Amino acid sequence: MENKNVGWMLLGISVVIGVFIFLFNSTLMGAVKNACFIQHGDFKSCEMYDSVNYQTYFALGITGIMVIVSLFLIFSKSNEKIIVKKVKEKKIQKEVNLSSFRPEEKQVYNLVKENGAIFQGDLIEKTEFSKAKMTRIVDKLEGSGLVERKRRGMTNVVVLKED
Repeated sequence: MENKNVGWMLLGISVVIGVFIFLFNSTLMGAVKNACFIQHGDFKSCEMYDSVNYQTYFALGITGIMVIVSLFLIFSKSNEKIIVKKVKEKKIQKEVNLSSFRPEEKQVYNLVKENGAIFQGDLIEKTEFSKAKMTRIVDKLEGSGLVERKRRGMTNVVVLKED
């Protein structure tokens, strides 16, 4: 569920709670006025009168916090849209000019591009090149800024270089 929808629901619940607080307050004040007037003659000097006011202010304060949180959720940007935007931006790939590369280097680059990230040992298996030749090819691609080699334990992972 989006933040905006949660905010609207929380705002609606806050309004309903606020209405109940005022209804409950008016009912309690009526009871306090009757009970305190009979007992003390003046309801404002009664302890129950102050207690009802404090409880009402406390409940309205909590409801006010709920309203503030709901307004924040309504007017804040949705995180989901930002994530989708970043993923879409990453999927836009730049065009790479491979005309100056040898066929072996193009083959290795295309394997890395297809897989996104691949172990250097898997590249050796798929292309059947020697370890030394693969190292030279990956060195050239890395020097051109197309791929990046990341050390993982005793092997390397070859990934496309991000801008």
